[in-house]
Amino acid sequence: MQIIPALDLLGDEAVRLEQGDFHRVLFRQPLEEFMGRLVATGPPMIHVVDLQGARDGALRPVVIERCRRAAQGTPLQVSGGIRSIETAQEVLAAGAARVIVGTALWSDDDAITDFVEALGDRLVAAIDVKDGRLASRGWVTNVPMRFDQALVRCQRSGVARLHVTAIERDGTMRGPDLALYERICAGGIPVVAAGGIRNDADVAALADVGCEAAVMGVGYLTRLGLSLEG
Repeated sequence: MQIIPALDLLGDEAVRLEQGDFHRVLFRQPLEEFMGRLVATGPPMIHVVDLQGARDGALRPVVIERCRRAAQGTPLQVSGGIRSIETAQEVLAAGAARVIVGTALWSDDDAITDFVEALGDRLVAAIDVKDGRLASRGWVTNVPMRFDQALVRCQRSGVARLHVTAIERDGTMRGPDLALYERICAGGIPVVAAGGIRNDADVAALADVGCEAAVMGVGYLTRLGLSLEG
């Protein structure tokens, strides 16, 4: 069971939002400073989300390059504003180990298949869930699709890995939505869980329902006895 720390970007800063709300910023710190703190803990991978890119639908290559340099060789999985196969390939070329794509996968019935054929197992499909439905474009837009329908599409298209976020738990430190993850893990695709994960007990519970990894924001630092501010 991997534990992957998260670095969320807004502008040029690492931030933490509550429930994905851009108006509820819990924390800010310079990108390189926060990345350095994460790297020092020896994580297997770092989860980078360009929140601004996700909201505006525009990848910021210069920011991804800064993250790669600051990561000092630690693998990155990157998301935020990746709306095309070409953009995903650009992110991989910039040094990401894998890319997380959400919004673009649900644009039409063939989109997932096209992404899988182009990216293979370096593609991670994002299933971001709020009230049982998908959210997209930085979680500010609802997709007219339930998460179980999205799961079926991923199964049929041969998606190698899912990144599943319980939006209502994100940034709240209320614990993961185990019922949600159990239902999605039953689909047979490896699942990376995110949202509300606080400590090792939560990580163990996620492993018990079948998740292969957990992305932690605030919880990653607190479980190590560190604070957001350093």
